[in-house]
Amino acid sequence: MALKLKICGISNTRALEFLVNHKRPPEFIGFIVNYPKSKRYVNKEKLSKLLKIKKKNCLYVAVLVNPEKKILEEIKNLPFDYYQLYDCDFEETNAIKKKYNKKIITAVTVENADDVNKYKIYENVADIYLFDSKGYEKSKSFNHSYIENINFEKEVMLAGDIQLDDNLEKYKKIADIIDISGGLETFGLKDISKIEIFLNKMQKLDNET
Repeated sequence: MALKLKICGISNTRALEFLVNHKRPPEFIGFIVNYPKSKRYVNKEKLSKLLKIKKKNCLYVAVLVNPEKKILEEIKNLPFDYYQLYDCDFEETNAIKKKYNKKIITAVTVENADDVNKYKIYENVADIYLFDSKGYEKSKSFNHSYIENINFEKEVMLAGDIQLDDNLEKYKKIADIIDISGGLETFGLKDISKIEIFLNKMQKLDNET
């Protein structure tokens, strides 16, 4: 099966237009909606303008850290396909999914092997499991071997310090989707030339599958 791609932390129209119009666009595009600590954070006004760009063959993802009702109400009519939720327990996640009728990417942050098992809490509500580091906006890595031999019944997304030069074949063995952000930046901003290189790598991998 082909490896899918999410490019996260898009915050400007140039990068977004480049992605949605690319010959090999990412399957998912993520926007940091309510986490101002991240340099990739996009406020509501800017987000509304950004999302007027037609997604075409991509899926738009709202990245939300323990979101309050206010922000959920503010974004409910924006064209998001998925809500990617950090720091939400099962009840909160389930309530958000039911009320806003969105697919859910449940983020499980991993520091040690025991952390991985938290995914089981969300079996009845998550559409995709995301395994990420504890670094949040800092693009830290974690030991991917923790999830390597688990048979998940849902798609698995992998994040945490994925880089431009990484061997993508190794990710195919442990995940269905990779999530890259900082690895496609220069001086904290998305770099179109790096994005082009990475999308071409994905295209080459597709052709080999």
